[in-house]
Amino acid sequence: MIDPQLKRGLLDICVLSVLRRGDSYGYQIIKDLSGCIEISESTLYPILRRLEAAGCLTVYTVEHSGRLRKFYRITAAGIGQIDQFLVSWPEIQRIYDLIKESAGYDAQAVSQ
Repeated sequence: MIDPQLKRGLLDICVLSVLRRGDSYGYQIIKDLSGCIEISESTLYPILRRLEAAGCLTVYTVEHSGRLRKFYRITAAGIGQIDQFLVSWPEIQRIYDLIKESAGYDAQAVSQ
């Protein structure tokens, strides 16, 4: 199980990455993430509110089937968050390698 704090940061980047492909709404974001990571509505909407408050995305509404649907659009600050994550990735990989090595982890042995 992933540490909740680590997962929270990864979910933020995953949501921003989906929005970098184009504007979207909650249910579609969940569907787009489903192949990568499991996320529920009760998890997604606080993330969207937090990212909006941080200036990483903006929100607008569109009428759809007689109802208003909230759409989310990534901002330059959101793109900056993704870029910062990608720059940090080599350090994250070194930490992963250290942990794996110290645990004597052998991926091939575990998968067999």
